[in-house]
Amino acid sequence: MAKKSNMGRRVRSLRRQNVLTQAQLAEKLGISASYLNLIEHDQRPLTAALLVKLAQLFRVEVATFAQDEGARLDEDLREVFVDPLFEEHEITTHDVAELAGQPAAARAVLTLYHAYQSSRETVEALAARISENAQLPGTDLAGLPSEEVSDLIQRNRNYFPSLEAAAERLVREARLDPDDLYGTMVRHLRDAHGVEVSIVTLERSGTALRRYDPETTRLFLSEVLAPRSRNFNIAQQIGLLTLSKEFQEILDAEHLTTPDSVALGRIALSNYFAAAVLMPYEPFLAAAEVVRYDIELLGHRFRTSFEQVCHRLTTLQRPGAAGVPFHFVRVDIAGNTSKRFSASGIRFARFSGSCPRWNVHKAFMSPGNIRTQLSRMPDGSRYFCIARTIRARRGGYGSGHTLLAVGLGCELSQAKRLVYADGVDVTNDEALVPIGTSCRLCERMDCEQRAFPPVQRRLSIDENVRAVSFYAPGPPAS
Repeated sequence: MAKKSNMGRRVRSLRRQNVLTQAQLAEKLGISASYLNLIEHDQRPLTAALLVKLAQLFRVEVATFAQDEGARLDEDLREVFVDPLFEEHEITTHDVAELAGQPAAARAVLTLYHAYQSSRETVEALAARISENAQLPGTDLAGLPSEEVSDLIQRNRNYFPSLEAAAERLVREARLDPDDLYGTMVRHLRDAHGVEVSIVTLERSGTALRRYDPETTRLFLSEVLAPRSRNFNIAQQIGLLTLSKEFQEILDAEHLTTPDSVALGRIALSNYFAAAVLMPYEPFLAAAEVVRYDIELLGHRFRTSFEQVCHRLTTLQRPGAAGVPFHFVRVDIAGNTSKRFSASGIRFARFSGSCPRWNVHKAFMSPGNIRTQLSRMPDGSRYFCIARTIRARRGGYGSGHTLLAVGLGCELSQAKRLVYADGVDVTNDEALVPIGTSCRLCERMDCEQRAFPPVQRRLSIDENVRAVSFYAPGPPAS
């Protein structure tokens, strides 16, 4: 009998991806709907026989039911316990693995650590402002809602079949014209929902790029939005107006803990829906395969931005009709990660800075150009990644602009499906750049960019030796 874990979440996710009710899946498995409900909520164990039936039914590997959440919990806990706060407790990797085997307790520890991190950051920010004699506004423990929503997306592998179906239904019933998406969506909003769309000047819109007034049923879009962004915002508003039931069903199943998490979740799901409207699943996947995942060409074909295409590529996880399993990350020039998702298996740091050797950070050295990278993690897994900066500018002359970098990658075995791998010798092991999740979790001591010692080793300093970094030991004396 399989060990009780959080496999139930994976069963529920696969059932929803295949648009099955609990009663329908239970019938296929030869069990009662009430028993399946208990399995999905980890109140009953998933037997080996049921595991085999599920794997055959959904055409996935048996390991699929355990690998994602269990491995992620173990990795997240390892990152938590490298904090100097726990140094005196001598927690071993075996201790961490044991805790990861108890998902409810593991998630409770992660929640507590989130709260601790947020409190510490708030105190540090307040101390800095006090030292500057600044006024102290109300504070908010930030971070937890975004983490909860990131986890929601990861647990569902960034694929929501009910939203895909809703997008396909809208395209069909509203007769959206790919050559005139703006005009046909504006017409649909007016005819089906009584909503008028207006483009307003920067003086009137201020910092609001999109604003919907439910009392007057008017949608205001700022003149500074590019045409592709106007289309995206209109599609997003249609989702917010019409898919409350679908959004709520997804959010209810995830047990989000705060109103802010729910609100942020609705925004994330409406963004997903908008992308599905602008880039319908089957035509987009077919085009991606034909052009070999050429992001810029896909952007021209579907009239979407570089980042929008990258996002959409990560959602192509339909059972039986999936694209390349990508990971995606977006960072700013200070190294802060604002978006992340992994279907490739690569792990992202949650509580600390990521590895500076990742090419997404080096993209800032050549703005606007696509950089490629072959990389290898400490566990031996190998990846092919691309990265490019994106620039957002709002307003006219003298207005500020935001420079970010986005990274998209896959397992090295998938690289040849991408046009970016042409001319790259993916079999050359010497071309693999050694990377890690973060300095505290990486054991490589010969890294010239190491910023902190790894948790696996004590800090060893020899004042008579200068090595590649302060934390890397020098060569032994001859």
